[in-house]
Amino acid sequence: MLKTLTHTFRDWFQEPAPTPEQEKNLSPELLQRIKAIQIKTNYLVNDIMAGEYVSAFKGRGMEFSEVREYQPGDDVRLIDWNVTARMNQPFIKEFKEERELTLMLLVDVSSSGEFGSAGKLKNEVSAEIASILAFAAIKNNDKIGLIVFSDKIEHTIPPKKGKAHIWNIIRTILDFKPEGKGTDLSLPLEYLLNIQKRKATAFLISDFQDDNYEEKLKLAKQKHDLVAISISDPREETLPDVGLIHLEDAESGETLLVDTSDNEMTQKYSRQFQGKREKRKTYFQSIGIDTIEIQTDRSLTDPIIRYFKFREKKH
Repeated sequence: MLKTLTHTFRDWFQEPAPTPEQEKNLSPELLQRIKAIQIKTNYLVNDIMAGEYVSAFKGRGMEFSEVREYQPGDDVRLIDWNVTARMNQPFIKEFKEERELTLMLLVDVSSSGEFGSAGKLKNEVSAEIASILAFAAIKNNDKIGLIVFSDKIEHTIPPKKGKAHIWNIIRTILDFKPEGKGTDLSLPLEYLLNIQKRKATAFLISDFQDDNYEEKLKLAKQKHDLVAISISDPREETLPDVGLIHLEDAESGETLLVDTSDNEMTQKYSRQFQGKREKRKTYFQSIGIDTIEIQTDRSLTDPIIRYFKFREKKH
């Protein structure tokens, strides 16, 4: 079974993807999960999302290409006066678009992600979203890096190109076992600032159950193109009427006895959740950070495609 799956996986990538050591450490279940995501997103990535991705994320702009002789109709603002003075005739600078991007995936693997009422945990949804973005980026020959975090930096993969590299990133995302339980959003943002000197496009994928990370968020936005992907579950917003239940904070371990048949209490709970989400989104917008809202019981790809289309028009 493992050999069959591995052969299929290699055919899919059209290259010898895993090293013997990587292959030895893979379970058939993990290979199945990676294959399932690729099949599910193949049409989207190849025919829709890849094009939207290119249009939405333009690269670093124009870079110098060469100097050539001035021709009638050329923009005089592009004249290279130093070369012109040396050659006693006008020369202009030519530029070309630098398309290559560096994409950084900042993925929250804290314990609050181990919750889901719609068939998938939030952490599973986060992993799938990160994998989809990685597939879209590799189709456009961009470099891709990964920062996995909880209340500590759990694992990092420096940005590189190549199918074997993307294979390693997706395997890591889908099969990571974190040590930390809590969430500290300041850590991956600070780490990004320290390791990534050139401007990158960074997707921060989290349920954002943390406070006091605004300073690092603002600094990261000033240097990088930062997009927030917020993961939520419908049961976090609306409690079902099932009587008395104990709610446990997955990160702190604290429990609270809640009477879900108390309509006033459940409405207050919903308002607080919605208010916190809207306050966060408003703050992100105020400092120029776009937010993609993903819910575990709805399509993962539709909000991403809508955002790519919106971003293309905005830019």
